Amino acid sequence: MNKVAIVYWSGTGNTEKMAFCIAEGVKEAGGEAVMLAPGAFSAGSFRDYGAVAFGCPAMGAEVLEEMEFDPMFTSLEGSLSGKKIALFGSYGWGDGQWMRDWCERCESAGANLFDAEGLIANESPDDDAQDACRALGRSLAQW
Repeated sequence: MNKVAIVYWSGTGNTEKMAFCIAEGVKEAGGEAVMLAPGAFSAGSFRDYGAVAFGCPAMGAEVLEEMEFDPMFTSLEGSLSGKKIALFGSYGWGDGQWMRDWCERCESAGANLFDAEGLIANESPDDDAQDACRALGRSLAQW
């Protein structure tokens, strides 16, 4: 199934820009990209998609956004086993620890991670980061 959900939260627009580039890549590969806010995705939604890309920037002391995104993601952790997922997001400080922690959560839950390191961009995604997002989208559509 080459229908890909892109579930993301963005505070400044940087992670949103990444999400739109991933969607472009999905479409370039002939897939269908569905953009969703955290509140629009639940454990039952996995059955509708071949893969899911989750996006959230680093917040505070390098954690996921705590009001909308992290509660949604925490509610999914018991349903991640065997699911094809990718993680992405932007950050403005630190060294990406939030992404390493997030990847570890997914691996511990048995998720089938596309990339064990996730895809991150420092601040606004530059041309290289946007190209990487499109490449991720193409790969997810074919995975």
